[in-house]
Amino acid sequence: MGLRLYFLRHGQTAYSKTGGYCGKIENDPGLTPEGYEMAQAFADSYAHVSWKAIYVSPLYRTRETIRPLCEKIGVSMQLREGLQEIGYGQWEGMHPKDIDRDYHDLYVKWLTDPAWNAPPDGERGIDIARRSSQVLEEIQGNHNNGNILIVSHKATIRIMLCGLLGIDIKYYRDRFLMSVAAVSLVELTASGPLFHFIGDRSHLNSYLRALPST
Repeated sequence: MGLRLYFLRHGQTAYSKTGGYCGKIENDPGLTPEGYEMAQAFADSYAHVSWKAIYVSPLYRTRETIRPLCEKIGVSMQLREGLQEIGYGQWEGMHPKDIDRDYHDLYVKWLTDPAWNAPPDGERGIDIARRSSQVLEEIQGNHNNGNILIVSHKATIRIMLCGLLGIDIKYYRDRFLMSVAAVSLVELTASGPLFHFIGDRSHLNSYLRALPST
């Protein structure tokens, strides 16, 4: 078995229900009650996995998502700023329809190529790719094999998956669905990344899977 990277998006938040943008710690909403149910469901389903390490974005919603598993199996989370969500700058806390109204031209430019364009005072896709790839390099430097859990955010996970698949970062929104509490598994083998599954939510019950998720 090679090095197996599990990518977990955090559970439901108020913003993930409505589509609002939240990247900064100061704008971190935490989990909804259903988000905590998702966190517990993940812990119950994945506690049997022999985890070598758990790397986590420092935002509250990611830490709360993985806390049940960490407490259940006695493994500490390792916080890495490189796993944080995209910084939305002046668009923090706003919804797309309001951004389109107030920043239409910039918004269209960002949607067209988010790799090289950023929200005002925010981050480009390549900035996220750079910082998150440093975490992946650290993981590969510390572990030759085994199961590693990476708990992060929608944009950041999709950008990391693009990097592993060799997909242009500008398409990260167009190539992967990544609902809340979704799990993806990539095994790093001698011949390159082997994708076992992307965006799996079978650990959630039908009620949680049916909830709205942006």
